[in-house]
Amino acid sequence: MSDYMLAPSILSADFARLGEEVDNVLAAGADIVHFDVMDNHYVPNLTIGPLVCEALRKHGVTAPIDVHLMVDPVDRIIPDFATAGASYITFHPEASGHVDRSLQLIHNSGCKSGLVFNPATPLSHLDYVMDKVDMVLIMSVNPGFGGQSFIPAALDKIRQVRQRIDESGFDIRLEIDGGVKADNIAQIAAAGADTFVAGSGIFGKGQESDLHYYDSIIGEMRTQLK
Repeated sequence: MSDYMLAPSILSADFARLGEEVDNVLAAGADIVHFDVMDNHYVPNLTIGPLVCEALRKHGVTAPIDVHLMVDPVDRIIPDFATAGASYITFHPEASGHVDRSLQLIHNSGCKSGLVFNPATPLSHLDYVMDKVDMVLIMSVNPGFGGQSFIPAALDKIRQVRQRIDESGFDIRLEIDGGVKADNIAQIAAAGADTFVAGSGIFGKGQESDLHYYDSIIGEMRTQLK
């Protein structure tokens, strides 16, 4: 697979200079800007909303913005993120009363849609909606906080989803989020993932978080994917 995509999660970025941080990772070769949206209800943390997405678009960010909704219920906030400039909107099936309807709402709002699977969430939620998802996101940590360690059992889940996607014939991206770093990204790719979210693995290095540093760490990840 040649279309690997790197999606730095701004959860670990310096919010005091967020526009600059995003500009730097994109200039260093990142492909997608990943948003971790938490509501202090579905997960025990509170992060960002549509205004941040809109602000980055106004700042001049043109790269795809991948919005991962860790909120319950999800339907109310979907149109707001679509209006703010989201490209992908993904959500957890447990947080929707009607998964099919929520996927359709995302498409009707002009965005690509996806489902997110926690470590203990069964893949059976995909059984009747493979034709409606543009992305499947596998969580390799329990959602709610950045900086957690990769859960190895996620590799088998990635393999199962890769088989489902290949057998379906649909064009669906397979994303992984949680503990992704340069030293394990090749193993994750070998299991079948093609889109890689990395927060603390890219951001969060204090004064080292400049363009030179991002060139180095993103370049190292790209090397591991060859």
